[in-house]
Amino acid sequence: MFDHRKLGRELGLFDSDPLIGAGLPYLLPAGAAVRHALESYVADLERRAGYQQVYSPVLGKRELYEISGHWSHYSDDMYPPMKVGEEEVVLRPSLCPHHALIYRSRSHSYRELPIRYAELGGMYRSELSGVLGGLTRVRAIQLNDGHIFCTLDQVADEACASLDLILRAYDDLGLGPSRFLLSLPAENARIGEAGSKYVGDQDSWDRSAALLRSVLDDAGVAYEEAPGEAAFYGPKIDIQLEDVAGREYTLSTIQVDFHQPARFELEYIGADGNKHRPVMVHRAIIGSLERVIAQLIEQHGGAFPAWLAPVQVVVLPLSDSEEEYAAQIARRAIDRGLRVEVAHADEGTLGARIRENRHAPYQLVIGKREVASGHLAVRYRDGHQGDPAGAADVLEYLSFHCRAKSCQSLPG
Repeated sequence: MFDHRKLGRELGLFDSDPLIGAGLPYLLPAGAAVRHALESYVADLERRAGYQQVYSPVLGKRELYEISGHWSHYSDDMYPPMKVGEEEVVLRPSLCPHHALIYRSRSHSYRELPIRYAELGGMYRSELSGVLGGLTRVRAIQLNDGHIFCTLDQVADEACASLDLILRAYDDLGLGPSRFLLSLPAENARIGEAGSKYVGDQDSWDRSAALLRSVLDDAGVAYEEAPGEAAFYGPKIDIQLEDVAGREYTLSTIQVDFHQPARFELEYIGADGNKHRPVMVHRAIIGSLERVIAQLIEQHGGAFPAWLAPVQVVVLPLSDSEEEYAAQIARRAIDRGLRVEVAHADEGTLGARIRENRHAPYQLVIGKREVASGHLAVRYRDGHQGDPAGAADVLEYLSFHCRAKSCQSLPG
């Protein structure tokens, strides 16, 4: 069992500093490499699924969150407003109000729907210091977020497609959910009444819950209903994971929202020429980058799948005589898009350097024979040794396997 708070620091993935503040970790170069690989992966996954990338500011006027409902239902978890001239601006607690305004900025026809926006952006939660820990509970969050604007008839298909994307991503990342939740309002909740935790109307909530229940049923996954765990604007599917201590947290979500389209007066022109209101489907495929990196550290013990590994190939010259050739091989590997380091001969014995770099999926030992022949043999993380082959062929082979979204660094 691996605790990401300890192992992540030992592997140089992330750290923190009291001058920056509690709940505000930073990523070191190795951690940044993992984050970049995740960002590239999910951007490509979303692009293939028909999403359009957007970017929006991490600040918004207080009025924005009053309209969305966050200010009245979520302000305890938000940072206080900052006075800027005559305006008050707030660090955003979520991205959905910005995406609603992006949708509203242009007119839309029913022929365009569904419109899918995706963004990997920052959001901020005023978490109490007592609940902060490592990367799983932080105050500054980088969220893989997305919002789909569609007709009511399209909601079920879009939610199903979102769940398929989540399950595919988990498979590629080697993650296993602990359970699926259908998060519902508290029993006997007075939806839409003054002082209620939940906005909207009972009919919209019932429709949303029925749609999400059908998505889970059609996917064939076992799930539990969780009264009291819904968002203030609607029910949701929560995909739960567990950390090394058995603490459960939400990584990915799918939510159906009738509330914000109404609050922001979102519209599209239907086939009848009249204005209609879209439904908003919220979805996070891999959720918070901080949380997913924490889970990957604990799941894989630092031995990340090859495509995610901070260092994919380590080149180990046997002596100073092979240093120049090792540098050439490293440069050729980098030119093929691989993340490479050289473990220099003066850094210790070969055995010590192999052990020091044991988390790298691939190692290339360079001796006199390799220099003379121009052949290389891959040493795999499990100790298996591949057959020698020409350097160009070996590097192409490694590049192919590091591009593949596999959880194995397969030998041979």
